[in-house]
Amino acid sequence: MRHPELLVPASSLEVLKIAVIFGADAVYIGGEAFGLRAKAKNFTNEEIKEGIAFAHEHGVKVYITANILAHNQDLEGVKKYFTELKEIKPDALIISDPGVFMIAKEICPEIEIHISTQANNTNYGTYQFWYAQGAKRVVSARELSLAEIKEIRDNIPKDLEIETFIHGAMCISYSGRCLLSNYFTGRDANQGACTHPCRWKYAVVEEKRPGEYLPVYENERGTYIFNSKDLCMIEHIPELIDAGIDSFKIEGRMKTALYVATVARTYRKAIDDYLESPELYKKNMDWYKEQISNCTYRQFTTGFFFGKPDETTQIYDSNTYVKEYTYLGIVGSVDEHGRYRIEQRNKFSVGEEIEVMKPNGENRSVTVRAIVDEEGNAMESAPHPQQVLFIDLGEPLERYDILRRKEEE
Repeated sequence: MRHPELLVPASSLEVLKIAVIFGADAVYIGGEAFGLRAKAKNFTNEEIKEGIAFAHEHGVKVYITANILAHNQDLEGVKKYFTELKEIKPDALIISDPGVFMIAKEICPEIEIHISTQANNTNYGTYQFWYAQGAKRVVSARELSLAEIKEIRDNIPKDLEIETFIHGAMCISYSGRCLLSNYFTGRDANQGACTHPCRWKYAVVEEKRPGEYLPVYENERGTYIFNSKDLCMIEHIPELIDAGIDSFKIEGRMKTALYVATVARTYRKAIDDYLESPELYKKNMDWYKEQISNCTYRQFTTGFFFGKPDETTQIYDSNTYVKEYTYLGIVGSVDEHGRYRIEQRNKFSVGEEIEVMKPNGENRSVTVRAIVDEEGNAMESAPHPQQVLFIDLGEPLERYDILRRKEEE
């Protein structure tokens, strides 16, 4: 039985550390150029170095995305960037463009190359091609079923790894190759600047009645005709392993630390439980489903894994997330008074009941006893995002514990 890697995204150095602490085997990040998430905070080279050092201390790998579809003007910059990464030594580069692939082979041949899903990897011939070029891993297209992935596994070398998205946002366009964003806004999804027009509300305008917008209905369910549910395979770990997948990939390089911690922790336990005992995995299924629904999501689907999705994969009446918890902050160092440092992310108040979310799966309810600012002034609430505070929750905490608040339904 293959022991799958849990591959988790990180939008910042802080989130990378959370991904590592909450169960990732590997983390993928974007540098300052040539990744497909230009709106993410992304990492400076110094942050990449620090992130790699932290991850490696915990036995976790770091992969860097360079998966744009490059134009002529990008290639010299790619050469310079890869020369810098050669010294930083990430564990792998994630690439989709053959020209960028050749530059990586030339400049940093010692770094593994993984072929991005953006390269439309839909058959074992494509996998064999990239293996012959020197790729270590290929990320399957999201449009593949488990049966197709299993057939690929049976027809490629054993040491060629298959990576597959198992959780997160789905794209309306084939393997993410979308032109809508570029058409509407001039910001190219294939160059990392997607504005997510698939989430917008659309209407029809009749040629002779300009300005009169007619709503687009599909069986009266609404107008968000491109808006898909989020992928979730927490109930299908056995089938994913049986298909021969080497790396279980979580989508979400724009997500918060709370989201990353929730998803990483849940899949970590589900994978480990199944590898220990299929019966244990079945026994804990309700816990996995409850925990995975604690992060923001757009309802769940199994995507293409069991064949072509039906109409229930789309959400026609809304483009909003389901949100059960609010992210408050991450526990940091402790001061001489036994209070814990946090950088506050959303408002909370003295006397309020919140939750401490721990990497081991425990969720602990606590009451906020005191909030103090950096000057030592007592505060009744924490109203300012990013404010550094020291808090007393009445019990000992661990560094990197997550603080969150359950929202009323």
